[in-house]
Amino acid sequence: MKLTPTADNVVLKAVKAEETTASGIILSTSTKEKPVVSEVVAVGEGTKDVKMTVKKGDKVVMAKYAGTEIKLDGEEYVIVKMGDILAVVG
Repeated sequence: MKLTPTADNVVLKAVKAEETTASGIILSTSTKEKPVVSEVVAVGEGTKDVKMTVKKGDKVVMAKYAGTEIKLDGEEYVIVKMGDILAVVG
């Protein structure tokens, strides 16, 4: 199934979170935080007030509690507004 965002919405897929710390400590699933960096899967057309500045494949940082989480075909996605994207990584 294809997911196409409307207006100034962006579909993101979380980049897999690290399972160990820098010092080698293995993290349990309960101590892992929500991923900070996500990959852009699809971008809406924008609106007359909001210009879309990201494109498919970009890695981005979004606001911590932003968006709507959905599960589609066994994959987890987050749909956010363009304004909830804080930075492009790279």
